[in-house]
Amino acid sequence: MKLEEEKHVQYILSVEKRSNDLESLVMDHLKLSGAYWGLTTLHLLGRLSSVDQDRIIDWVLKCQHESEHREKLHLESSIHVDLLVMWGMIPIYCTHLARYKFWRFLTRWMFLTLTSCVAVSFYRKVLAQVFFKSDVAGLQNEDGSFSGDMWGEIDTRFSYCAICCLALLHRLDEMNIEKAVSYIVSCKNLDGGFGCTPGAESHAGQIFCCVGALAITGCLSYIDKDLLGWWLCERQVKSGGLNGRPEKLPDVCYSWWVLSSLIMIDRVDWIDKNKLSQFILECQDTENGGISDRPDDAVDVYHTYFGIAGLSHLEYPGLKAIDPAYALPVEVVDRIFTGK
Repeated sequence: MKLEEEKHVQYILSVEKRSNDLESLVMDHLKLSGAYWGLTTLHLLGRLSSVDQDRIIDWVLKCQHESEHREKLHLESSIHVDLLVMWGMIPIYCTHLARYKFWRFLTRWMFLTLTSCVAVSFYRKVLAQVFFKSDVAGLQNEDGSFSGDMWGEIDTRFSYCAICCLALLHRLDEMNIEKAVSYIVSCKNLDGGFGCTPGAESHAGQIFCCVGALAITGCLSYIDKDLLGWWLCERQVKSGGLNGRPEKLPDVCYSWWVLSSLIMIDRVDWIDKNKLSQFILECQDTENGGISDRPDDAVDVYHTYFGIAGLSHLEYPGLKAIDPAYALPVEVVDRIFTGK
C-alpha cells in the first residue's frame, strides 16, 4: 500500500474551506490547532504553496485578544493562561473560557509553529516580543513546574509547551531552566517513563513532552535510555501500531508520541518500523484522503498530521523531515535558529 499524497492534500484543503457545517462549528475551539496540524501536513508533503499564506497570517492575527488586565502580570488575574496578550482559538472566542485549559496554553505553541511554517520573516517580526516571554515565563511556579490556568493546574504538558515556546523565541533565559528540569525529572517513574505530575502513571504523550523538554534544554542525560526505550518499544502491538499505555488499542497518533521519543533517545531501531509504516498506511481513506486512528475509522486532521509525521520519521520517500523535539519541519527549525 502506498501513501495517497494528493488525496491527503485535497482532504486538508477541503477541511480548511469548510466553515459552516455542524462538525466545523462544534470544533471551533480547536481551529488554531487544526490549522497547525493541517499546515504542517502540507509542508511535509511539499504542498504548503497550496494555501493562501497571507490570508492565514491575517486570520491568525485576528485571534489576538488584548487583555483588560494589563496591569496584573500574575496568575491572579481573571485571564486564563495568557497574562498580557491573549491568543484565542478563533477570532470571536472569549479569552476567559477556562474549560479549554490545556488547549488554551497549547495555543501559544501552536501559534508559534503555525506562523513558523507559514513565514519565518513574519515570525521574527511579530512574535519575538516581550509580551510572549512575560506571559509564558510568568507561568512558572516556585518548584519549576508550569501552571496552565488561573487555578494553577500543573502538568508536564505545560512544561513542554513553555520550554518549546521560549526556545523558539530565543528566550529560554527568561525561565529557571534548572528548576524546570528538576521538576520534569521528579515526574520520572520506576519503569523509565514520565507522568503528568510526580507519581502519575507513565503515558506515551507525557513521555514525549518530558523527553522533548529535556532534549530542548540539553538534559537528556537524566533519562535511563535503555529502560525508557524498552517501555516505549513495548507499545507496539501485533498490528504494527503503537499504543499509549499497556493493554490499550493502537492509535496512529502514537506514531508521533512514541516514535519521536524513541528517536530523541536513539532507540528507534527497537521497534519494527516496516510494520508501523504499514499500519499507518492502512489507516488511510484511499478514496477521499485523510488518516484515522485505526483502520476503517473516520478520518480527521489530527490523525492525518500525526500519521504523515510518523511516516516522515520512518523516512517514507518524498516526505520532508520533521524535528522530533519541536514538531516542526527540520528546515523551519534550521531557519529559526540559524537564520538561513
